[in-house]
Amino acid sequence: METTTSADGTTIAFEQVGDGPTVVIVGGAFSVAADGAPLAKALADAGYRAVTVDRRGRGSSGDKRGSTPEDEAADLAAVIEAVGGDAAVLGHSSGAVLALFAASLGVPVRALFLSEPPFHFGVDEPDPRLPERLQALIDEGRSDEAVVTFQLEGVGLPKEMVEGIRQSDQFAELVAVAQSTVYDATLTRQVSVPTPEMLGISPVTILRGEQTFPILITAADRLAEEMDGAELVVVPESVGHRPDPEATARVVRARV
Repeated sequence: METTTSADGTTIAFEQVGDGPTVVIVGGAFSVAADGAPLAKALADAGYRAVTVDRRGRGSSGDKRGSTPEDEAADLAAVIEAVGGDAAVLGHSSGAVLALFAASLGVPVRALFLSEPPFHFGVDEPDPRLPERLQALIDEGRSDEAVVTFQLEGVGLPKEMVEGIRQSDQFAELVAVAQSTVYDATLTRQVSVPTPEMLGISPVTILRGEQTFPILITAADRLAEEMDGAELVVVPESVGHRPDPEATARVVRARV
């Protein structure tokens, strides 16, 4: 892992693989840089330098209490600068929301790929106080409950699925990054409806699977309709809100 320093002094860790045009991968909720490794390998095999990132509050990156979406946008800017200042960005889930938001603030992005961004567009919004409630649970030493609450209310997973995750070996890894749920909930609350500046970004490729959560299909399709410079690509190989590495790399290869 390498590190860079964001505008507020927070250390952000990232890893590079491959050689060629740079693509920075920004993961979604609970993800760390290692989770992007299969996609990074596929991009490297396709002739790119792929960069995976530990977003703040995760993995080897630092943190700052009260971090904002603007802070996370600055983190992405710092990573892009650290890897040469010229990069396409591929964001998945809340990472796609962050990537589009960062581009709207002027973070330099050569091309933008948004994989299943969870925009609500004002429909079925989570409790507006969800970030504060999550922070309170973490401050009380109940990070496990924060994870469960975010999965139920922020992501909208079925109760049975969340209970299964809680009983799995994976749950401890999620609890370790519980603080990041506050930042994801804050981001998706702040830009649940994309701003005019976000809708004006170009070029943008929006990706989604055929078999994924209905809200993500609705969000991707609506975003594509509202962005004049966007292209919607349905990737059949991507199933269950998981981008298929090779198929996604092919989409990037055809456009960058």
